[in-house]
Amino acid sequence: MNTLLAVYHANFRVTIATQLQYRASLAIWLLGTVLEPTIYLVVWRTIAQSGGGAVGGYSAADFAAYFLILMIVNHLTFSWIMWEYEYRIRQGQFSPLLLRPIHPIHKDIADNIAYKLVILPVLLPAAALLAITFGADFNPAPWALLAFVPALLLAFLVRFLTEWTLATSAFWTTRTGAVNQMYFVVSLFLSGQVAPLDLLPAPIRIAAAILPFRWTVYFPVELALGRLTPQETLLGLAAQAGWLVVSLLLFRTVWHIGVQRYSGVGA
Repeated sequence: MNTLLAVYHANFRVTIATQLQYRASLAIWLLGTVLEPTIYLVVWRTIAQSGGGAVGGYSAADFAAYFLILMIVNHLTFSWIMWEYEYRIRQGQFSPLLLRPIHPIHKDIADNIAYKLVILPVLLPAAALLAITFGADFNPAPWALLAFVPALLLAFLVRFLTEWTLATSAFWTTRTGAVNQMYFVVSLFLSGQVAPLDLLPAPIRIAAAILPFRWTVYFPVELALGRLTPQETLLGLAAQAGWLVVSLLLFRTVWHIGVQRYSGVGA
């Protein structure tokens, strides 16, 4: 455990130092993080205002709160590993990771968290400014804010493990762009990033609840907005815990099979 903590600490320092060297890239990533949900916010806010003040129980202020909370939750749970895995294998960068005494996933977790810690101090004030500009309406109960913390942690773990497992498809094919695109298009709708799931057709809502997508983004957002009862919150946390077990088992199984098929390529 001490060794693992030392590894995380070292990776945090290296990743933060590296990120700060590329400030232009950080600015571009930050702009994308803020711009996408803001566009959806403006669209749905306009629809609500032109439709009598509300759509499906969401007022213009509710839409503002929803997409701004979504911005924070999505930032704290997203992963870019699916885009990097293929490159690692094609460039021969994965072989050295296999020679290390710890699993490669620990480096990726450390890098992911470190990046988010760098961006968050800028993202939070930006979200606060947008909340004032668009008149966002936040009314969560104190217990919901407390439950939001474990819900966010479970959402991150489920999403990271799921996407890391899908990324290992690069063991079988060194071109995973189609898999990545399909996954992110589906995720965009089923996790509530385009619109609240309450406004989407029933088949989409059912698919989102059966698959892990709702529990990795939409559920923490609902909780932070105070739109869930204590009973619904407990069921949601149980669903997250169940998906964590499933994603962990899938990760271990796919990794065990995939690493045996791995063959290093690259220059």
